[in-house]
Amino acid sequence: MSPTHDRSHSDELLSFVSACPSPYHAVASAAQRLEKAGFAELREADDWSAGAEGGRYVVRGGALIAWYVPPGAPARTPFRIIGAHTDSPNLRVKPVPDTGAAGWRQIAVEIYGGVPLNTWLDRDLGVSGRLALRDGSTRLVRVDKPLLRVPQLAIHLDRDVNEGLALDRQRHMTPLWGLGDVEPGALLGRIAAEADADVAEVLGWDLMLHDLQPPGYLGMDEEFIVSPRLDNLISVHAGVTALVAAATSRPPAYVPVLAAFDHEEVGSGSESGAQGPLLERVLARGVGARGGGGEDVNRALAGAFCVSADMSHAVHPNYPERHDPDHRPLPNAGPVVKVNANQRYATDGAGVAAFAAACERADVPWQPFVSNNAMPCGTSIGPITAARLGVATVDVGVPGLSMHSARELCGARDPGLLSRALTEFVTSR
Repeated sequence: MSPTHDRSHSDELLSFVSACPSPYHAVASAAQRLEKAGFAELREADDWSAGAEGGRYVVRGGALIAWYVPPGAPARTPFRIIGAHTDSPNLRVKPVPDTGAAGWRQIAVEIYGGVPLNTWLDRDLGVSGRLALRDGSTRLVRVDKPLLRVPQLAIHLDRDVNEGLALDRQRHMTPLWGLGDVEPGALLGRIAAEADADVAEVLGWDLMLHDLQPPGYLGMDEEFIVSPRLDNLISVHAGVTALVAAATSRPPAYVPVLAAFDHEEVGSGSESGAQGPLLERVLARGVGARGGGGEDVNRALAGAFCVSADMSHAVHPNYPERHDPDHRPLPNAGPVVKVNANQRYATDGAGVAAFAAACERADVPWQPFVSNNAMPCGTSIGPITAARLGVATVDVGVPGLSMHSARELCGARDPGLLSRALTEFVTSR
């Protein structure tokens, strides 16, 4: 990719990632873009009968389900679903956050998801998430100031560090933020002030740390993106782009759906995760709003197809032996189709064919991926969604390096290629 390459999509992606330090911000940013395209929010407790056609979306915590019903579409119209997730591995603030040791004031954190702990050392960290208020409302908050840091032990005190760094999750990952005695309530007071909230009204919170270094381009010809949270904001952004295109460019042959779940990094078992009933309830209610019944729901699902879009692995040049010798995806060569015979991914031969056909129509290259037999395989929301809804599902994703790191890498062309393929998938037969 040369510096003169059209990178409008990747520029938009970097802006999106910057605006989304937490799943709650990701949902808010996606909703804002959908509303600009004419989508309207529906609340789960409301009557949906007025939301039969057009673009609609539902928010639950850090999850968003959005869809577009073409004018005159029968209630039984099949769904084309793009599945993704809004969360990323990180450090999350504990319920009693203010702590300290040896004259330092610190903040207690819990490890969320599969975090390579060393990637969070010696970084300037902010705080983001949401506050839960006494009246039942929530308020987004983000502090983009260097409040916290997890300092690594100096090499003079750990001479063998380059032979293998061992970090205790409880003792070694507590960030510092000041000197002196522990002051209970200090962090919450600071965060509430940043959110313009009365700290006495804050009864709960979901707060997490984020790296303050902004995303950007890297490489001789700026052919790479380096950024936090590429897994999986790449797919959320591409899914929103595809859904907006389906609603504004050409009438789709299906009902396109974006399902951006929370908590994928910890197994998806929550009210806003893929293991919960949120998606199937929303789909059924959408059919009901168009006058359909249970039989129409079943017919719409029988003809449905889901693309589970999540980050994937590019071959690592320093560790090529960790990859299958015949399946070595590279950046900027298009999205990968992920296969696992043990159903860690939901892809089968028909899924490969369906996604490959969409890529051909969109003039997008694609690459196959399978794990080395001697290495454990990751997973995604794909198998969960396939089992929960009983719909054909294919797992795909942008190949990258440093997955789950505080700062990940992918090809600068690939997010746009994924978006083009997903747009074709949800709009064409």
